[in-house]
Order: sequence, then C-alpha cells, then structure tokens
Amino acid sequence: MNVEASQSGFRSGFAAVIGRPNVGKSTLMNQLLGQKISIVSQRPQTTRHRILGIHNEPGVQIVYVDTPGLHTREPRAINRYLNQAARNSLADVDCVLFVVESNRWTEEDEAVLRLLEGVSAPVLLVVNKVDRVADKAALLPHLDALSRKRAFDEVVPLSARSGENVDTLARLVARRMPEGPQMFPDEQVTDRGERFLAAELVREQLMRTLGKEVPYATTVEVEAFEEEGNLRRISAIIWVERKGQKAITIGEGGALLKQIGRNARLEMERLFHARVYLKLWVKVREGWSDDERALRSLGYDDSL
Repeated sequence: MNVEASQSGFRSGFAAVIGRPNVGKSTLMNQLLGQKISIVSQRPQTTRHRILGIHNEPGVQIVYVDTPGLHTREPRAINRYLNQAARNSLADVDCVLFVVESNRWTEEDEAVLRLLEGVSAPVLLVVNKVDRVADKAALLPHLDALSRKRAFDEVVPLSARSGENVDTLARLVARRMPEGPQMFPDEQVTDRGERFLAAELVREQLMRTLGKEVPYATTVEVEAFEEEGNLRRISAIIWVERKGQKAITIGEGGALLKQIGRNARLEMERLFHARVYLKLWVKVREGWSDDERALRSLGYDDSL
C-alpha cells in the first residue's frame, strides 16, 4: 500500500478491530501489520487484553486496536472484564473494523451491532473467512443481507488467514485517518513490552495445547525477565484454579509442560530476535477468574 500525505501534512489515528469471539480479529491485525503481535488459536476468547499494533506508511500512521471478543454471557469476573475492555477500546477511535464471518450471523454479532449504534466513527464491515466458502455466488446474498443491517461505510470480504483482499482494507482504513502528528516512532510496532508479550506467548500455547475447558482456567504471570545481551532469561508461573488442572497442564512426567515451554520459547525467539531461556511453573490459585482483586493483581485492567 502506498499512501500519500495530504497537502496539510501527516495523518494518524486509531482503528479498533471488534467482533464476537473467534471471528479472526487477531489474525487480521497480524496480517495488517505484516508480523505477529497478537496471539491466535482456534479457541474463542484467546485475546484477553487490548493490544495496539502500529503500522507506518509514507504519510500515515495507523494504530490498530485488537480487542477481546464481545460475548453475551458474563458468568465470571473475567468475562465482564473482557467485555468492558472491548467496549473501552471504542472510545475516541477514528475508524472501527467490525469483523464477522462469511457464513454465520449470531446473537453475539447482533450484540456487537447494537453496541456500535452509539459509535460516531466510520464503521467498516469486514466479512472474514471467505476462503472457506466454496461457492462464491452463495456469498452474495449473505453480503447483501449484512449490508442492510446498518449503513456501513464499506463492506469488505476477505480472508485474514490467507491475506486475500487485506490490502484493500488497509487502503480504506488509511483514507479515514485524520490529519495529525505521528504518535509512535517508526521502529515501534506495539505498545506492549517484551515481558507482556512473553506471558501472552505462553498463554497462546496453553490455548493451543490443552483440551476442553482447562485453557480458560489458566493465566500466566512473568515473575522474572532479564536481558543479557542477546539472551532473555524468563521465569513464569502458569496459574490454574484447581489441583486437577495443574496435573493436566504438567502432563505425565512433565511432558506437556515441556512441550508448552518449548513451543513458547521458539515463538519468543522469533518475535524478540534473541535467544530465550524459559522456565515455567504451574501453581494453583483457586477462583482467580471470578475474583476482581486477583484479576487486577494478574494484570487484568480494563482501563488500559
């Protein structure tokens, strides 16, 4: 994408990426940035925090805001936190990317649509996963039905996984950035530091490796993060809610924990461009996901 600055100067702004869980928001943001910033898995509610991804082009800086998926059920404090973090991300943005699937519309999509009624910023409807639709002609009636739900500024069908039509979306977002100064230096790609990203990469492997409900009962706290030249020494605790979950996470003879640690370490080395020495422990903290004080102590703050 080649974007020219307006005659008055530079343009910069924020674009929130919002939608229900598991529609591909984080995959889309990583594609837009051209590198991995947000963790991804096949499970809903993988994203738990607001994360900024910064993309620079000649004359324009776009700050994408990846958000937790909005969902209608709020049984625990962490679910309420996730929804509030997503809502807060809509404040003062210059553009909203409402991500839905190419072949589904759910009550949670409807809830996001209702939330957007109070948003004055341009809303672009991003219809993801078009690569999964074998008969493209069958997609047209769905796109037509979606476009009648609101006067969207644009309707963009694409595949975040393959990158199909993502450049088109990027151009449309860039056009909607207002004139303003560059907010972040060229070399900065996210507002989050390596310590936070290390915890997220461990949690990504928990989401990808553990079965059933166990991943949702886990969180990761980095106890120590030391830099020694091109080496990162990282110690982290995987918190679970019950002893049985601890045994499952460790696995027989510690095999599962070793697999999680190895995969997370390799991802860290790719992201940090450094060697990583990673040590993991699994500990029990009963009821942490439904305890607001525990959530705050573990870094869940919806004001961020």
